[in-house]
Amino acid sequence: MEKRVVITGVGVIAPNGIGKENFWKALKEGRSGIKPITLFDTAFFKTKTAGECTDFKAEEFLGVKGLRNLDRATKLLLSAAKLAIEDAKLSVTDENTDDVGVVTGTTLSSLWDLAEFSKEVHEEGPQFASPGLFPPTTMNFPSSQISIWYKIKGFNATISTGFTAGLDSLKYGFDFIRAERAKAVLVAGVEGLSFPGFVGFNKIDFLAGIKGEEICCPFDLRRNGIILGEGAAVLVLEEEEYARSREAAILGEVLSVESTFDAFRAAKYSPKSEGLIESMSRAIKKSGLSEEEIDYISSAANSVLLQDKLETAAIKKVFNMYSKTIPISAIKSMIGESVSASGCFQVAASVAALAENLIPPDIVKLVSEVIEIPEADIKPDADFANDLGVDSMKAIEIVAAVEKKYKVIVPEKDIPGIRTLNGVIEMIKSLKKA
Repeated sequence: MEKRVVITGVGVIAPNGIGKENFWKALKEGRSGIKPITLFDTAFFKTKTAGECTDFKAEEFLGVKGLRNLDRATKLLLSAAKLAIEDAKLSVTDENTDDVGVVTGTTLSSLWDLAEFSKEVHEEGPQFASPGLFPPTTMNFPSSQISIWYKIKGFNATISTGFTAGLDSLKYGFDFIRAERAKAVLVAGVEGLSFPGFVGFNKIDFLAGIKGEEICCPFDLRRNGIILGEGAAVLVLEEEEYARSREAAILGEVLSVESTFDAFRAAKYSPKSEGLIESMSRAIKKSGLSEEEIDYISSAANSVLLQDKLETAAIKKVFNMYSKTIPISAIKSMIGESVSASGCFQVAASVAALAENLIPPDIVKLVSEVIEIPEADIKPDADFANDLGVDSMKAIEIVAAVEKKYKVIVPEKDIPGIRTLNGVIEMIKSLKKA
C-alpha cells in the first residue's frame, strides 16, 4: 500500500500578500501585486513594472542577526519557510530531524550574487574581493540555509528546471515520502527580482511592454509577454500517518505528480504540446480521478502569446467536453511570472480554493480570442495545477484531490489561454460589466 502524502502547512511571501491568510485574501479580492519597480532603475527600459514584494522586511521574520550575508532570495525563502513550519505546527527536534527533508526550486536567484561577486573581483582584484559575496553565488545556497536556520538534518536538494522547478520540487518531495525516505518535507519555490534577470528577459524580448501594452493578461488578445514576479512559497508535505500521529491539521492530499520533457529545441515551445498532454493525462490517471471530477484548473498562463494557445489546446485535448465547464484561471495576472516559484504559488492558491471555497480570478478584463465562458458556481473539491516552460516545454502536472476537509488534488501546469474556455464567477461578472 503506497504511502499517502498530505499538505499540512503553507508559507507565502508574495507581491500581493505576505502570509497565507493575506495571500488568500488578495486572491479572493483579485488584488494585484504588480507595481512600479523600486529595486533597480528601469529608465532605459520600456517595461517598468513587476510583481515586487515591496512590503517585505526580512528582520520582521528572522530578526537582525545573521542577515548581512544573505541575498534577497534567501531572505524571502527563509521567511516563507518559517511561516510554513509555524502553520504546520511542525516541531523539528533531535528525535525527528533526520526524517525531515528540504527541496527548493530556484533558477535565477543567484544571478545578482554572481554579478556582484564578478564586479568586485574585477574592480578590487581577486585578493581584495569580499569572501562573504561568494557563498550566495551557488545555486543551492537558499535551500541549504533553510536546513541551517531550522536545524533540519534530512536530505536537502535544489531543483533548477526553470519555469517548472517549483512543481518538480513537489514531485521530488512527494516521491521521497512515498519511498519512505522522509516523513516530512519542506517543498519550496523562490526567485528574487534582480537587475541581471530583468535585463536577460528584456534582451530576448520576453517582457510585456516591448512589443505592446505593458500588461499581464493571460488568455487575452493584448498579451505580448510576461511581467516578472518574485517571492517564495513553501509547502509542508507529510506522510499521512505521521501527520495524524501529531494531530496536524490536514489541508489537502497530493494524489499524483507527473512530469515530461519535450525534447524539441532550446528556447522554443513544442508546437503540439505532446509533453503537456502526456503529463496531464498521466496525472489524472494516477490520481484515480476522472476528468469530470476536476473542479478547478490553476493555469500556468503568463501572458505569452504562444504559451497560452498551447496550454489551451492541451487542456481541450485532455479534458474534451469538460474543458468548457471546468473553471480555469491564472494567478499570474496578479503576481506576475515568478519562474521557479510559480508552481508552489499555484499549489498554495489551489489549497486556498479548497479551504476557502474560492476560485481565484483573472483580474484583467478579458478581450478574448474565443469568448466561451459558461456560468460557474462551484465549491472546488479537486484542483489541478499546471506549469510549463519555453525550454523544450518541460511539462509537469500535479493532481491533488480534496475530500471533506482533508484531501486535496493539485495539478501542476501553466495553461495560458484557459480563461477563454472556462467560467470563473469573478471573471464572468467583470465581462458582464464591460
